[in-house]
Amino acid sequence: MSRPTLLLADDHTMFSQGLRSLLEDEFELLGVVSDGQALVDLATKLNPDVIVVDISMPVLNGLDAARKLKDLGTTAKIVFLTMYADYRLLVEAFRCGGTGYVLKQSAGDELVTAIRQVLEGQKYVTSQIAEEWVQDVVKGIDGTKKLTLTARQREVLQLIIEGRTMKEIAAQLGISTRTAETHKYEMMEGLGISNTAELIQYALKLGLTSE
Repeated sequence: MSRPTLLLADDHTMFSQGLRSLLEDEFELLGVVSDGQALVDLATKLNPDVIVVDISMPVLNGLDAARKLKDLGTTAKIVFLTMYADYRLLVEAFRCGGTGYVLKQSAGDELVTAIRQVLEGQKYVTSQIAEEWVQDVVKGIDGTKKLTLTARQREVLQLIIEGRTMKEIAAQLGISTRTAETHKYEMMEGLGISNTAELIQYALKLGLTSE
């Protein structure tokens, strides 16, 4: 019987090497990529059974990569890896099409179990997150406010994090500088944030960047 196929996306080389040795005994590892766009490109080409993806990655973070793959009709089970035991991030991961959520610090103990479980059609949430949160997510009950950033706002935020100026962001996205600034200030207003530093800190906390 053939082994389940798997793609791994993580931009930390030493961590991904450790995961490779953990996974290769049981799964057929089709490839390892280090950014979200590379994941989308390879996943659409190889159609793996499972994708294990770090939420915090350059070019395209894991959440946005999962959104793209979902829009493209992927059938792969998506297991998210993250440093953050944050309920809002957990809910968003499942909204993006995730079926598993594992904290990096417990990946060695839980990741294989998570993959086995999602392959059986179940959902998996790390044991380090409170049980009531798990039940809310699995049942689709969400009492928290949804992350409200649009796709364009996430693009602007990613470039802000990378240190680009508003002029550079506008040029890269093909919009005016004023429009780029509008996206920035709408994000800040919607999130109750007063300056760029707090906006970047928000992105760091929710795993929207690789820093």
